[in-house]
Amino acid sequence: MIKAVIFDMDGVIVNSEPLHKKAYYKMFKDFKLNVSKSLYESFTGKSTYSICEQLCFKFNLSIPPDELVDSKRKHFKYIFENDKSFKMIDGAFDLIKDYYKNNLKLVLASSASMLTINKVFERFDLDKFFFAKISGADLNESKPNPEIFLKAAKISGHNKKDCIVIEDSTNGIIAANSAGIFCIGYKSKNSFNQNYSLADLVISNFNQICFKEISKKFK
Repeated sequence: MIKAVIFDMDGVIVNSEPLHKKAYYKMFKDFKLNVSKSLYESFTGKSTYSICEQLCFKFNLSIPPDELVDSKRKHFKYIFENDKSFKMIDGAFDLIKDYYKNNLKLVLASSASMLTINKVFERFDLDKFFFAKISGADLNESKPNPEIFLKAAKISGHNKKDCIVIEDSTNGIIAANSAGIFCIGYKSKNSFNQNYSLADLVISNFNQICFKEISKKFK
């Protein structure tokens, strides 16, 4: 029986992927990094710090990852505050309200920093629906490591067999699969070239997993 839902944020709740992309490419320009399209797409779902660690290693940079992180976050802050196209994913708010109304415990498990998470939740008034929020940036390992989802399930107070994860990225889906939690892969318009093969269910519209429909799979 489904008792808790673990949400990713970027690309699932909000259409922040284009904002992150703009911020990352401004950071790449700051440090003169030639990042290919395929390399950038492989970052989806990972924390900013782990991405910057990877960039320092790949491009043999003599500076610490924190300098790249600071640059990216500075650009993202400006874009977040000024980009009028930023909004929630179609159907996400209705899905959150539907689950909340039906007494499911909602936990956010995002690779974003807690500062960014809190800004998003404040803008869209989401705190009242969620039992807990977890930032992967505060954990030992980033997705695709399952740590964030194992912690989310534990915080929910329910057995992981009674939880589901909603993810849009390859790294997030791998993490949920490794955690042994039922994973719904959401084909976001902004998450390109992601692999959904390990997802237990793949959807393109949140109406497909409203409480009435998803409950049928957990009887």
